[in-house]
Amino acid sequence: MKKPAILKSKRPSTPHDASLLPEGQGRDRSSKMLEFITDEKPQPGEVREIADGVFWLRFSLPMTGLNHINLYAIRDGDGWVVVDTGIAMAESKRQWEGHFRKLMGGRPVNRVICTHLHPDHTGLAGWICRKFGAPLLMTRGEYFLCRLLVADTGHPAPQAGINFYRKVGFTTDQIELYKKRFGGFGKAVSELPHAYDRLTDGEWGKIGGRTWRIIIGSGHSPEHACLYCEELGLCLTGDQLLPNISSNVSVWPTEPEGNPLDDWISSCHKLIAELPEDTLIGPAHGIPFRGAHRRLNKLIEHHEKALDRLYEFCREPKMATEVYSVLFRRPIDDGNRIMAVGEAVAHLNCLKGRGLVSRRLNDAGQFTYKSRVPRVA
Repeated sequence: MKKPAILKSKRPSTPHDASLLPEGQGRDRSSKMLEFITDEKPQPGEVREIADGVFWLRFSLPMTGLNHINLYAIRDGDGWVVVDTGIAMAESKRQWEGHFRKLMGGRPVNRVICTHLHPDHTGLAGWICRKFGAPLLMTRGEYFLCRLLVADTGHPAPQAGINFYRKVGFTTDQIELYKKRFGGFGKAVSELPHAYDRLTDGEWGKIGGRTWRIIIGSGHSPEHACLYCEELGLCLTGDQLLPNISSNVSVWPTEPEGNPLDDWISSCHKLIAELPEDTLIGPAHGIPFRGAHRRLNKLIEHHEKALDRLYEFCREPKMATEVYSVLFRRPIDDGNRIMAVGEAVAHLNCLKGRGLVSRRLNDAGQFTYKSRVPRVA
């Protein structure tokens, strides 16, 4: 197969599940340091072969900030392996039906792999699995958390969630909005299979006669699976490594004391150790690119700088809802408030885990954070 031409990209993007933290001028410099396989923005439904037998599929998303997701189909003997599936909506089904006919030539999908639990990745997994009688492959943490979140659909918001958002500083009206929107996750996911095949870190398997290895990262989701084929020099990274934006890293009510940002930074270091710099990266959003180490180091730097700003800002006690100005440049409104406070708590929990801030409940029962002075190493 002819190797795709390498071109420089000038195009940033902003996904619905991306970090609200701005990468600033670093975003532009980071993008220019990367080598993209094309400078042409594919259209929804378009197919491009990025490695021998590996096809990049561009699907639509009904989001204002991000209108696409990259899915991948890998030729596998007499059938196909699908990596991620798109959100559960009629347009995505129509796009898949076209690919089943034209790209796959009526040959079956024999495995469905989901990198992680979010609806733009798992939304049509159950539908495709049932259509072809194919097994679903996911990590354990992603599969069961996805099932749990889908099961919330139609139920009232739990008291634990209400307590979490009250402690982080939400107003009564903001809590009411959380309660109103609770359970929406399952509306974007077709029913998952009731059994799955577990993916584990370092596991090796064959697709199309080639060996692929699972590399698990964390932070954006609990056990995100990346698929690496050394022979092809290709890694399908889902949301664990994106070219132009940083994935959302948030604390959620289900694990209020979690430290996902520390997990995210550790996972960036892990991918640097696992992947050669010239690996072709197939991300879930944006254009496939080379320059993994440069991008991963930029992501680490991006969050470390945000932590430094936050530490300085918390010389006086601050609630999570009071630190937006040092973390985010865009206005925080009802549309992104839950994600914003989740990212704020993730950064505060990381500082707390490093021993750099202390936390206490104020008289109103809300958490406040204060920097330790002198700074604790």
